[in-house]
Amino acid sequence: MIKKLFKHYDYSLIISVLLLCGFGLVMVYSASMVWAVMRHETNSAYFFNRQMIWLAASLIMLVLTMMFPYKAYKKFIVPILGLSVISLLLVKVIGSTTNNAQSWIDIGSFSFQPSEFVKLGLIIYLAAIYSKKQAYISNFVRGAMPPLLVIGLIFALVASQPDLGTAMIIAITSGIVIFCSGMKWSHIFGLIVIGGIVFGLAWMSLSPEQASRFTGAYDPFSDPEDSGFHLINSYIAIASGGITGQGFGQSIQKYGFLPEPHTDFIMAIIAEELGLLGVVFVIGLLGFIVFKGFVIGIRCKDTFGSLLAIGISGMIGVQTAVNLGAITGWLPVTGVTLPFISYGGSSLILLMISVGILINVSAFVNIRKEQKTGYINKDSNVQMEL
Repeated sequence: MIKKLFKHYDYSLIISVLLLCGFGLVMVYSASMVWAVMRHETNSAYFFNRQMIWLAASLIMLVLTMMFPYKAYKKFIVPILGLSVISLLLVKVIGSTTNNAQSWIDIGSFSFQPSEFVKLGLIIYLAAIYSKKQAYISNFVRGAMPPLLVIGLIFALVASQPDLGTAMIIAITSGIVIFCSGMKWSHIFGLIVIGGIVFGLAWMSLSPEQASRFTGAYDPFSDPEDSGFHLINSYIAIASGGITGQGFGQSIQKYGFLPEPHTDFIMAIIAEELGLLGVVFVIGLLGFIVFKGFVIGIRCKDTFGSLLAIGISGMIGVQTAVNLGAITGWLPVTGVTLPFISYGGSSLILLMISVGILINVSAFVNIRKEQKTGYINKDSNVQMEL
């Protein structure tokens, strides 16, 4: 069974992810070396060493989830959903505050962000519940409404931390899964209207500091020494890189001009040090992963597997767009990391688990394709439930 899975994995997807992780590890060292010394008074390799630990753990999770049959997740949607909600409630009680957001739980010298894992938990839940409700998906009350209540609860818990970036990713990714679930267009349009109303109410409830993130993104030069300071320095980093960059390790903006240059603004450092070529390399690989994920979802004839692959691909794509939008001024800075590149254990482990599931779906898709074309004996002892 395991050998048959390994034969049918999508290795272009695996190689792309490993390239991004390796590249990200190197760039975390370059982007964080000054920050580690200036802000944390420790050795320049502090964040690099910690990221290596997270990468090793995430690679183990990648291998395990690659081999775990994706259909089995349907059996665990209740505990997955329950743990997701409980973890978000737990953050309210014992969570630590970083950058004015109570989003983390500390365990010894390490911290993890429950909302990261909630993103995947919600995708699994939506894929399972909408695949189960296909017979009456056109009925709003029976087919569509119950999952929407769950989405609303999780969105509210994450947004109240406040973690607006993750809340945005949850909302858009959920919308992608809903759009692909077969729901009626009139229902989708109604949800868009409701979403617009919720956004308006959320906007009115923003604190002055949160609102300044939006105004700073819209016109950073109106307040260059406060709300627009970081975005202006992001512009400087991107513009000074040119085509080939200033050279690895030669960034100026990481010397205290950009906050958390190894997390939120790591792409600005890549642009400054490696230029347009480095940016194209990263965006190209991320785009390829998202594209392959959507192709896997489209090719998968099992509704659960299809929605699962599309949801995971959408999550990676939306997170990438939110991060890039923040450093270029199209979106407010909300602390969203660049997938596979930025420093952070919770995000990296979550992404590798997600890709492992995606690769497992691809293996089942490829096996089914070969069975239909006659390359695999359907009566052999390697036949799997497809």
